[in-house]
Amino acid sequence: MGRGRQKAKATKQAREIKYYTPDTDLTALERELAKTRGERESSSRPVRPDTEERSSGFDPYEDKYGR
Repeated sequence: MGRGRQKAKATKQAREIKYYTPDTDLTALERELAKTRGERESSSRPVRPDTEERSSGFDPYEDKYGR
């Protein structure tokens, strides 16, 4: 008798998880996204390597085996 009851409970829990739709706080999401965008734009790290690194022959993205 135990297996049928256990399977029914597992099925019920799976349905609850599958169809659960929590309320989304869109203003909190907007604040969080704005915060992460601001951190990226104000980053002091350059997007591309400096010209000194390029002229030295070191390219960290160079494909060593593709030649």
